[in-house]
Amino acid sequence: MEDGVIRGFGARINHERAGQGASAYITLKIVQNSWRSVREQLQALPGAAHIALVSGDFDVLLLVHTPDNRTLRELVLTRIQAIPEVLSTRTLLVFEETDIDRRSPAPAASPPAEEPASGAS
Repeated sequence: MEDGVIRGFGARINHERAGQGASAYITLKIVQNSWRSVREQLQALPGAAHIALVSGDFDVLLLVHTPDNRTLRELVLTRIQAIPEVLSTRTLLVFEETDIDRRSPAPAASPPAEEPASGAS
């Protein structure tokens, strides 16, 4: 922790059981050089879980968890698209998620059982 490698500890949330049944990745195209301002506004959104500045066809990738699709729609249409530096958005609904737990090693494969040699008594 002193070297900054470990930044903290947290709980792994079952979003559906926590009342956050709708998840989506939202891609954003933003005004050039507006990343810091946009990031601050996205961090303040309810349900924002991860924000990344990326390269490619869009500039920002945002993961959100909301109670339902209606709330997700309102978040995109009234909150995100109202940010002046956001030029466009695209919403990708998450149908199923799998957490990858890297803390516990994968079970070791058992070697195949040896068959008795033929003709053995």
